[in-house]
Amino acid sequence: MNTLSKNARIAGFFYLLVILIAPLRLVYIPSKLFVSGDAAATIHAIASNELLFRLGIAGDLVTGAVSLVLTFTLYRLFRDVHKNTALLMLMLGFMDTPLYFFNTLNDMATLILVQGPDFLAAFDQAQRAGLATLFLRVHSMMTFASEIFWGLWLFPLAALVYRSGFLPRFLAVWLTINGFAYLALSYAGLLQPEYNDLVAGLAFPCQLGEVAFAFWILVLGAKQRQAAALRSPVAA
Repeated sequence: MNTLSKNARIAGFFYLLVILIAPLRLVYIPSKLFVSGDAAATIHAIASNELLFRLGIAGDLVTGAVSLVLTFTLYRLFRDVHKNTALLMLMLGFMDTPLYFFNTLNDMATLILVQGPDFLAAFDQAQRAGLATLFLRVHSMMTFASEIFWGLWLFPLAALVYRSGFLPRFLAVWLTINGFAYLALSYAGLLQPEYNDLVAGLAFPCQLGEVAFAFWILVLGAKQRQAAALRSPVAA
């Protein structure tokens, strides 16, 4: 296995980890614990499944940490293709980690309110449920805001894939579409929430671009011969 292909597979491994872990808090836990329009039922579900909710917090922290490593491994893979574009990808991709870490604070606050420790005795059950729901809503809004960076970093990544010569260009096109899908989801979630479900349904197949890219570089790696052939014109 050549060095380029090895670096591609390492990046693919970390990308797949993010893809597998991130949906725990983004998709699975809301589907299992959150009851739309019923704060009391949601709080009861979290209290009854505290371990699952804690796993969601841990999942977000792990996702943020792995995402940081992923961004670095992709920078190492593509820095010889075009350094400035690779640096732009690195900077935009780095934003994923602090946003994930910051957003776990909302879930930690929710968990404290659900547990109802003695220092919250001044708040009755309905007030605690309302405050917990507030933090869950802030978490959701923060996720919509984070999708701006989830989308933006895919554009320089797509440009690097397109120019690289060691990966197929259809992946670059799909990653670009994936980036616009995230921006559309962010726009709908923040500004037009009534269209959020519609946009999410339309965006789902577009978001498989990251999955295709991760599996490609993990399983097939990169072709050293084509990269060597195209590197000198790019550098020139």
